[in-house]
Amino acid sequence: MRTTERPVAVVVPSWNTLRFLPGCLGSLRDQGVEAELLVVDNGSTDGSLDYLRQKGVEHVALPRNVGFAAAVNLAAARTSAPALLVLNADTALEPGCVGRLADALEADPSLGGVQPRILQIEEAPGERAAERAPLGDVDSARLYSAGQALTRDGRAFEIGMGEAQSPSPRPGREVFGVCGAACLLRRELFAELGGYDESYFSFYEDVDLNVRAQIAGWRFRYVPEAVVWHVGNAAWGEGFSRPAADNARLVARNRLSTQLKFVPASAAPRIAAVEVGSLLRAARRRRLGATLAGKLEALRRLPALLGERRRLRESGEPSRARRWLGAGPGDP
Repeated sequence: MRTTERPVAVVVPSWNTLRFLPGCLGSLRDQGVEAELLVVDNGSTDGSLDYLRQKGVEHVALPRNVGFAAAVNLAAARTSAPALLVLNADTALEPGCVGRLADALEADPSLGGVQPRILQIEEAPGERAAERAPLGDVDSARLYSAGQALTRDGRAFEIGMGEAQSPSPRPGREVFGVCGAACLLRRELFAELGGYDESYFSFYEDVDLNVRAQIAGWRFRYVPEAVVWHVGNAAWGEGFSRPAADNARLVARNRLSTQLKFVPASAAPRIAAVEVGSLLRAARRRRLGATLAGKLEALRRLPALLGERRRLRESGEPSRARRWLGAGPGDP
């Protein structure tokens, strides 16, 4: 594969993910692209920093966990390549993945970002595993994401999650948005939007960026020829004493915050019904307190969120994002 003429900044937020870093960083070889790598460590205590120093990996060491969104924004500010490859530390790339993504982004100036075919991997790929190609059986693996889509009330989901793969995967196409676990974003988009919303900390910051990008007139595309393997929620499970509860609180808060920014008022009854249903499910799973706390946090931010809603309406076209509501996994 030829090396693209446009370099890529690879940004990897990391928090207590030492057992994943060798596989992730090792897989960045043979990617057909000139890479500018920066790892942002969010105050890890598991030896991650010693590993990065030993391997001579360019990194920023933060004293505490500032969240996924702020870590990516920091990495974006400290790199200069015209495209940003955002990678979770619990991912591993097939050879040529980055080059294929860069070619797709370069081919269409209206694209703000592209996403690879993200496959589910059951365990951390070690340093030796990262040198193998492929890392697993692509044709029989389970799909993690083929892009993001929206329900009618503005909740996001990963297209095809859990589907078994076949020799004929879902074709490449335009999608509502790209998954933050692995995506290539145009720096121009990132700068125009001010990056991820750092108030989200983690979860739904990618959905929020996709919404704001759509409103501003950007488009996204799924590129199945580029393949990334992903464990999923690895850092979350390693770092929090109550990961399920913290996950529930942040998802509840950030999802409602994003809905309040752009979903039409006519969807309010549907949103209310869904929110009641989510509280009932949380009660059954013994996460009611955390879920309710997240929703109340979003409501306390209502004046600021409504101000953001007005700003988005004045600076762009909310209809560009709303056209994806309930559109399903394909084009609207």
